[in-house]
Amino acid sequence: MELKIGISGINAVDNPGPGIGVAKSIKEDPEITSKIIGLSYDAMEPGNYMNWIIDKSFILPYPSSEHQAYLDRLYYIKDTYGLDFVMPVLDAELPLYLKYQKELEKKGIKTFLPTLEQFNLRSKDKLEEVAKNIGIETPKSETVSSYDDLVKGIDKLGLPVMVKGVFYKAYRAYTLQEAISYFNKIVAEWGYPVILQQVVSGEEMNVVAGGDGEGNSLGMIAIKKMWITELGKIWTGITIKNEELLKAAQKFIEVYGWKGAFELECIVDLKNNKIYLIEINPRFPAWSYFSTGVGVNIASNIVRKAFDLPVKDYKDYPAGRLYIRYTDDFVVGIETFQKLITLGEN
Repeated sequence: MELKIGISGINAVDNPGPGIGVAKSIKEDPEITSKIIGLSYDAMEPGNYMNWIIDKSFILPYPSSEHQAYLDRLYYIKDTYGLDFVMPVLDAELPLYLKYQKELEKKGIKTFLPTLEQFNLRSKDKLEEVAKNIGIETPKSETVSSYDDLVKGIDKLGLPVMVKGVFYKAYRAYTLQEAISYFNKIVAEWGYPVILQQVVSGEEMNVVAGGDGEGNSLGMIAIKKMWITELGKIWTGITIKNEELLKAAQKFIEVYGWKGAFELECIVDLKNNKIYLIEINPRFPAWSYFSTGVGVNIASNIVRKAFDLPVKDYKDYPAGRLYIRYTDDFVVGIETFQKLITLGEN
C-alpha cells in the first residue's frame, strides 16, 4: 500500500520548520511506501524544490484565513492527487486541524493529533500544574494583566525576568523599562494575560517524543543544546541520557494520554539536581530528524499507529551522538516557481 502523506512546515530557511526532517524520517522507513506531499504557504519555501524528499507540492491558504477555503484545498488535493494522512507541524495550523479532524477523517484524510484539552496544556499558565504532575519543577511565575501587576510581579521575582505570552513569544528583560516594553509588545500582538517568569540557571535540555493516545510512548530522545542561532534555533546538539528528564517525558505521556508528537523544553540545574519545565510544544520541533538519525523514528511510528501497522518498540538510543545542521545550495529551473505561482502546485 502506498500512502500519500501531506506534511507542512517545509520552510527550510534560517528559521526552519520541522517539515523536511519529518518527511525524511518517513521516507527512511523501509517498510512504508509513501509519497510525500509538501503543504506550503509560499512558493519560495525551499521544500517545494527539494524533489528528492518532497514528491509533490501544493500551495495552501494561510490557516488563519477562512477555514472552508483551507479545507476545500485539502479536499482538492485528496481528489486530484490523493491524500491519506496529514501531519501538520506548525503552531498556527493545529487549532484548525483539531477543530476539523473528525470531518477530515470522514473524507478519508487521517490525522494523529492531541485532543483540544491536551493541546491547551501548552499554555504557560498551566506549566506549574503539568510539571508537578510529571515530577519536575517550573520557574516561579506571576500572571499579570496591568502595569501595577507587572511592577509587583517583578518585585517578587527580581530581575532579570522572562516576559512571556500565554502561548507565544518570550523575552528576557533586564530592567523594568525593558519589561514594560515587552509587556506592551506581547499585549498588542496576543492580548492578556502576560506571564512573568523567574530566570533559572542550568543547561538547556529538550526531549522530543511521541505518544499513542493510550499512555504509551512511540519513541523519545533527550538532547542538550550546544549551539543555537540568533533566532534561538538549535544548530548543534548532542544526545544525552538524563534519566529524570526521560522519566518526566514518559510520565507526561502516561498522565495525559498524549497523542502525537511533542517537545518538552527544560533547563536542567545539574548542581542542585533540579529540572525546570520551560515550555511544551505540541508538535515536532525543527530538530526532530535528530531522533531518526540515532535510530528512533518517531514520525514513522506515528504513521504506523494511525494506519494500525506494527509500531517499533524503541527501548534505547546512543548517547554522545552529535547533531549538526548545515546549509546547502541547489539550482532549479524557473518553471517550478512559475507553476507554483500560476497553478498553486508542482
